[in-house]
Amino acid sequence: MSKKITTIGGQALLEGIMMVGPQRTVAAFCSEKGEISTEEITSPRLTKKYPILGKPFIRGIFSLIDSFRLGYKALSLSADKITEDTGEEEEPSKLDQWLTDHLGDKLTGVIMGVAGVLGVALAILLFFLLPTVLFNLLEGAVPADISGWRSVFEGFLRIAIFLGYVVLVSRVPDIHRTFQYHGAEHKTIFCYENDLPLTVENVRKQGRFHPRCGTSFLTLMLLLGIIVGFFIPFSNPFLRTFAKLLCIPIIMNVGYEVQKACARHEGRLCRVITAPGLWVQRITVKEPDDKMIEAAIAAMEAVIPENGEDLIR
Repeated sequence: MSKKITTIGGQALLEGIMMVGPQRTVAAFCSEKGEISTEEITSPRLTKKYPILGKPFIRGIFSLIDSFRLGYKALSLSADKITEDTGEEEEPSKLDQWLTDHLGDKLTGVIMGVAGVLGVALAILLFFLLPTVLFNLLEGAVPADISGWRSVFEGFLRIAIFLGYVVLVSRVPDIHRTFQYHGAEHKTIFCYENDLPLTVENVRKQGRFHPRCGTSFLTLMLLLGIIVGFFIPFSNPFLRTFAKLLCIPIIMNVGYEVQKACARHEGRLCRVITAPGLWVQRITVKEPDDKMIEAAIAAMEAVIPENGEDLIR
């Protein structure tokens, strides 16, 4: 007899895993010696602090913001753990030393801020501006009227870029290990949902593709973007990009509700909707080793509420 849960999720880290429960958020780490340690992340979630932000068709975007905030804190802890395990600190370069002298404790925040801005700018360029520019060039070179295919062309190009990026980064050893922790997260949640004791043996038997995965959410957003694109009349790359950016909160909130509904039900329509995301998870979710599973179990056990408020009634 399986049970449905709604308020427990996870996130893979560098050499660790984070589980988010209704009351606690805990990160578990596995050292090079195989020792498992846990640490609670005390940052309050926006959707808990301001209940109105947790309402349907509003909570999607704020849940994602919470995920980024908590994930950033957990990744920082993970990086610190790796440094502690190696016990080695590289000699800073002259540039690093100059930045440290002038920015001090603000250095990490500044670097993350600059990296975030550059990342957003690159995403806008690749996923919004580039597809429109390429379609305009194609439309000018083809004598037939293909304007009705604009949204389809742009949407599938975005999906191709996304898949290409994911496949490329999966070749990096550290990212591959992160994807293995991703698998440990999914398998552990499945084990809990199937009402089985959280042991390595039980977790190992579970599937690794979960319908509530962030990869599925991103895939669903890309597909919903194709539908929304049909209603954006602009062909100018900058106007069209601006309009798409304005639509992102709508797409995120609708996608979040669709994903939650599909996680609760098992009808044919839900299986069709979740199928593309589950397929993409074949790239982002890998089979974990036993120590990764132990870390996921440690994090999971720490966030399971005693009152059962994570269960869907």
